[in-house]
Amino acid sequence: MAFSKDLLLRMYERMCLIRAFEERLMELYKGGEIRGSLHPSIGQEGTAVGSTFALNPDDYMTCTYRGHGAAIAKGIDVNAAMAEMLGRRTGISKGKGGSMHWTDPSIGLLGENAIVGAGVPIAAGAALSAQMDGKGRVALTIFGDGALHQGVLNETLNIAQLWKLPLILLCENNLYAEMTPVGESTPLKKLADRARGYAMKAVTIDGNDVCEVYETVGKAAARARAGDGPTFIEALTYRFSGHMIGDPETYRTREEVAEWRKRDPILLLRDHLAQKFEMPEGDLNQIIERANKQVDEAVEFANSSPLPEPSDVATDVWA
Repeated sequence: MAFSKDLLLRMYERMCLIRAFEERLMELYKGGEIRGSLHPSIGQEGTAVGSTFALNPDDYMTCTYRGHGAAIAKGIDVNAAMAEMLGRRTGISKGKGGSMHWTDPSIGLLGENAIVGAGVPIAAGAALSAQMDGKGRVALTIFGDGALHQGVLNETLNIAQLWKLPLILLCENNLYAEMTPVGESTPLKKLADRARGYAMKAVTIDGNDVCEVYETVGKAAARARAGDGPTFIEALTYRFSGHMIGDPETYRTREEVAEWRKRDPILLLRDHLAQKFEMPEGDLNQIIERANKQVDEAVEFANSSPLPEPSDVATDVWA
């Protein structure tokens, strides 16, 4: 598949924005300005951008508590996202959802989810509604390798294939479920084989190659829209930081992390732009600078926004 310079630049810009946003989150967290848990997806920008850029704006998506990257890639308002992280009323969930519960139906984001694998059946429900309304929508659900053994995921694999739901299941295999190496929780060499057990089309790809992710998800979306049912995609990737801030990372070596950093999805795309389209280094650096500026502005917006009022505690909780 031939990729235009314009598309590659847009993907590079979004990946740089995600990286800048999450690096700032880590700084704010360490400075005590963000409370609760924080699970960065730094290093996994290729799966986030490649998958969501292959969707239509009105397609549905669910993702994990490590879903900042996917949400930003899908088009969430960065100012509102930062305000949510800092607990402000202008936040995407009015400052009451925090890091693990970003939700924005206006862009098809039906929510991150703090429960492992819980976004999968929600996406299947959205896929069923899309199948019934006949408007050609699909649903993408992103989950980690740790969700592979959840009963609800296996139930969803079964019913999605049985009913030929327009569902794309993207497993971000970053080798660890929290601190547990994938080989200690499953005998499978390829996680995609789990889906093949349900007679589902399944593939394993390089999740750090944003172009391969884009092409694979695009084909899966086309199959789904044509009524050919779901696709399971195992995307091999890696998180450069720990499971959460404060993770001592005793379960992996510095050498392993260093090797994966050589496969940084942003650097891979940057090199591709420089070599194939002869993009000057200065122009590529300006994109990073613009991303940092946008994050600066998001922090300013959040800090200038009001905190929720005590009376807001029950608002939006019950229908």
